[in-house]
Amino acid sequence: MNVPDALARRGSDLLVRIVGVACSDRELPRMADELAGLVVRSARTLTFCDVHVLDDDGRFLECAGRPVALGEGDVGWAAAHGRARAHADGRGAAIPVHSGGSVIAVLDVRSAGPCPPEDVELVTALAELFAPVLCSCRRLRAARERERAAERFAERAVEAQEAERSRLSREIHDGIAQRLAGLGFHLSAAERALPEHHPESLAQIMMARSLCELAAAETRAAIGGLRPPVLDDLGLSAALATLAREAGDGPGPSGRPLDVTVTVEGELEDALPDHVQTALYRIAQEAVGNSLRHASASCVDLLLEHFGDRVRLTVADDGVGFSLRDVFAPGGRVRGGRGRRPDSYGLRGMTERAELLGGRVTVTSRPGGGTTVEAVVPIPGRSGPVSAR
Repeated sequence: MNVPDALARRGSDLLVRIVGVACSDRELPRMADELAGLVVRSARTLTFCDVHVLDDDGRFLECAGRPVALGEGDVGWAAAHGRARAHADGRGAAIPVHSGGSVIAVLDVRSAGPCPPEDVELVTALAELFAPVLCSCRRLRAARERERAAERFAERAVEAQEAERSRLSREIHDGIAQRLAGLGFHLSAAERALPEHHPESLAQIMMARSLCELAAAETRAAIGGLRPPVLDDLGLSAALATLAREAGDGPGPSGRPLDVTVTVEGELEDALPDHVQTALYRIAQEAVGNSLRHASASCVDLLLEHFGDRVRLTVADDGVGFSLRDVFAPGGRVRGGRGRRPDSYGLRGMTERAELLGGRVTVTSRPGGGTTVEAVVPIPGRSGPVSAR
């Protein structure tokens, strides 16, 4: 009996049910469960069906129960040899599902009594129809696993970077910062011990103290920049607010205070993963730093937007702008022979951070027209195609 005959005996409603299951939006193992239920409902005597799907490495057949190794039992034998195998008690069989000449799954069916040949023929026919459905499910499963592996790699990479930053922060705090504190103490002691009739020596000591205090302040700023505690304690929004407040303290390069604002739109059901928050903070930190160092800007606007499957960070300033062609030109040298743009490394770094997480960074600028940096990063587990909304 051929496949169409075996299916035709069950009527057209069986084909309708098969199409319905095949078109349903389900992934493994739910699709396997749906197909198993369809087999039991379609046969006359079958009371049980398990759909065992071969893993991507071709070593195990996965099911709701214990995985079955290739060659183990009737199911493993059917997968290894590509042929159906009846159970020893005559109450069912293990029937392979073929795709492209290879076994991708096995239908393990059983009945309460002796299994009639027509039910075995029906299951064999169904196995041929299930093949493209299960093949698509296996490809989707492999794609999901690659996506999760990429997310785990990105998370580990960001964690490794931050661990190194934390290590440097501790070493600077316990080493250089303590040495500077000790140096300041000894300079103060020398100033008090110096006789009053040595004004020149006193002036030198006071200048050394001033330089020591400046170095200590820069060291504290470097420690805070390496790993801001607020990011761990309060999250990304608070960290951006702190970054804006610190950037706005004191006069900017133009001599006027820099006006930095932060706007947060949308809400997340769950907090962003730590490595995503860290990457976005670093991008914001670099973009704001570029505005401070190079843009001669009077204001910088930070906008953080949460969407269902992604988050977007936009940093825009009203500074002098620059030519993107000059910054990203081969060799990174600007016209006029003035050397490499000091912010070209930072722009590339922001791009690499976003791409590591499957996102992107877009920089828009022109001389005299300000600069806008936009970073769009997918949220792991809910990510779709990265695109601006």
